[in-house]
Amino acid sequence: MSATGTWNVTMSTPMGAQPATLELSEDGGALTGTMSSAAMGAAMDLSDGKADGNDLAWTVAMTQPMPMTLEFTATVDGDSISGNVKLGSFGDATFEGTRG
Repeated sequence: MSATGTWNVTMSTPMGAQPATLELSEDGGALTGTMSSAAMGAAMDLSDGKADGNDLAWTVAMTQPMPMTLEFTATVDGDSISGNVKLGSFGDATFEGTRG
């Protein structure tokens, strides 16, 4: 199933639940899009996006509230998405959401 669409996700971080919106576009094995949340300020582009069936991976170079690279892996199951995000030196967090 294609990951293309708008996803409302919540990351379970050490600083508590962080809601975000993903705008994803899948074309073959390429995954592009943006991620936005109130905590991170403006929408940020995804980079290194890959789609392999229902498995996705991408990175986001976050600048707010502090600079760090977020590394995402996810699985799409219909209109649900879930996965893991590496938070730089702050460890890992899980996230889940639904297509909006």
